[in-house]
Amino acid sequence: MKKVIEGSHAVSEAVRLARVKVLSAYPITPQTHIVESLSEYCADGSMDARFMCVESEHSAMASVIGAASGGVRTFTASSSHGLALMHELLHWASGARLPIVMAEVNRALGPGWNLWMDQTDSLAQRDTGWIQLYCEDGQEVLDTTIQAYRLAEMVNLPVMVVLDAFFLSHTYEPVNVPDQEQVDRFLPSYVPRIQLDTANPCALNQMAPPPVYMEMRHSTQMAMEQVPRLFKQVEDEFFSIFGRAYGPVETVLCEDAEIVMILTGTAASTCRQVISDLRSKGEKVGLLKLKMFRPFPTELIRKILEPIQKVAVVDRNFSFGASGIFAQEIRAALCNYPEHPPVFGYITGLGGRDVTPEILEDIYWRTRNNATPKAESQWVGLDQEIVES
Repeated sequence: MKKVIEGSHAVSEAVRLARVKVLSAYPITPQTHIVESLSEYCADGSMDARFMCVESEHSAMASVIGAASGGVRTFTASSSHGLALMHELLHWASGARLPIVMAEVNRALGPGWNLWMDQTDSLAQRDTGWIQLYCEDGQEVLDTTIQAYRLAEMVNLPVMVVLDAFFLSHTYEPVNVPDQEQVDRFLPSYVPRIQLDTANPCALNQMAPPPVYMEMRHSTQMAMEQVPRLFKQVEDEFFSIFGRAYGPVETVLCEDAEIVMILTGTAASTCRQVISDLRSKGEKVGLLKLKMFRPFPTELIRKILEPIQKVAVVDRNFSFGASGIFAQEIRAALCNYPEHPPVFGYITGLGGRDVTPEILEDIYWRTRNNATPKAESQWVGLDQEIVES
C-alpha cells in the first residue's frame, strides 16, 4: 500500500511490521515523532508490544539491552545529545552481541544549541561496534529498518539506521508500506541465540580478565567482517519479495567518470540532479552514495575508485583536529594502493545548513580545476562576515 508519510513514520511503520515486542525511548527532537507513533500503536493494539517510558536515553538503551537479553525483538530511537548520553551502553549492547535496532536521526551537537541536521552525532559512535546504515529517502528508511532486524539477528550485532533531521525525518513523501504477510515471509519470528532463561540460570556480561577480553573483541570483529556478505544475502532476499535493493554503496554514472563525488543521506538526492546537469555540459562526473559506514566497505570502494582521476568527498560532519570523517575513511581505504586518486575533502551543511546544487557544483569545479587538494578539508558555504568578525 502506498502512503504519503514522513520519514519518521516510515521508521514507525517498519518497526510495527517487524513485530517488535519491547520498545523504550526518551523523546528528543527530531526523533520524537518515531516513538510517539509507536506509543500510539502500542496503546491502540496495533502492536502487541510493551512501550517503556523512561527518564533518559541512557535508561532507554539499558531497557532494550535487558529486553534483548531476555530474548525478544527490541527497538529504540535517539538523536544528538541523547545518543551521546547512550554512549557507554552502546558498547555494552555490541559487546553482549545483542541484535538491537535503533533509529538515529542525525542532529547537531551543542553548543550552540541546534536542532538541525549534522552527522557528527552518529559518526562519533563509529567505534562502539554498531553496524551503521545511512538512508536517503523515506522508502529506504522503511526498507532498511526491516532489513536491519534480519541482519542483526543473523550476525548478533546491533544496527543503527541513520536518517537526516528534518530533510528526511519531517518530510512527507510517497512510501510503499508492505503487507504484514509479506514482511512475515521475509522476517520470521525471532529465535534468540543469547537469552536469559529461568530454566537454565546463567549470568551475562561478567568480568572479562586479560586472558579472555581480547578474544571477545576479536569475535566481534569477525562478526563485523561477515556483515557485507550477509547484507547482500538479506538484500537479495528482500529484492525477491519487494523488488527493491540499495547495496552498501550505489554508483551513478561512475563507469566513465573522471571525478566521482561521494555523499550520504538526502544530499545524495541533490547531487543526482547536479550530476545530470554537469553531464549535459560534457563533464565526466559520477556519484557514489555511501550507505554502509560500519563495517566500512573498503574493498568495494577501492574497486570503484581505482580507475578514477579525482575523488570529492562531501562531509556534513567534522573530526576536530583532523578532517571530515567520510574523507578520512576514503583516504584510509585507498592509501595502500601505489597509484590512487587524490581525495579532496569538503565540509558543508553543518547544523542544518542547506547543501544546495550551487554548493555541489562549486565543489565539483574546485576539484576539477586543481591537481591536488589545497587542504585536508575545504569549508564550503561559510558566511565570511561571521568568520571574520
